[in-house]
Amino acid sequence: MSTKPRADAERNRAKVVDAARALFAERGDDVQMPEIARAAGVGVGTVYRHFPDRQALVEAAAEHRFAEIEQYARAHCFREDSGLERYFRHVGEVLAGDRGLTAAIDSARGRPGSEPRGSARERLETVVAEIIAHDQAAGRLRSDCTVADVYLLVGALSSVIRKGADWVRFLDLLRDQLST
Repeated sequence: MSTKPRADAERNRAKVVDAARALFAERGDDVQMPEIARAAGVGVGTVYRHFPDRQALVEAAAEHRFAEIEQYARAHCFREDSGLERYFRHVGEVLAGDRGLTAAIDSARGRPGSEPRGSARERLETVVAEIIAHDQAAGRLRSDCTVADVYLLVGALSSVIRKGADWVRFLDLLRDQLST
């Protein structure tokens, strides 16, 4: 007996996550499961079959966001210019454009700081470490920069965005401090 989900079940799960991300982006934490089901074009029972509660759905939406950031990093952060700077700018664009999902994640977790967990965190840490090594080898990044530093700085970037401050200016100042 196969444990692989049926193709239609996988499609429904993806539709639910996509609908949830869109609604969270639009309205933040005020979105309820029946609204997500309607937006996904599935029954509320289908939503609950895939996600036993709202927090599980929020976590799946967060995981999807982090997977997209990882894919972007792998595709675009190993060029001739600073990969880490490119990474920070992309993360800033994602966070600024998706404040509602950030608010939903923060609410579901009971605290601010929508950082990745589990395998999403491991995959992002791997690619960030590769970007750091690439930039350091090219002489574009100070030698003492670590993955932990990048997580700290992404947390600061997230805070700047939540407060409505000029996050692009923040990254410009950050770039000046990280460059060799």
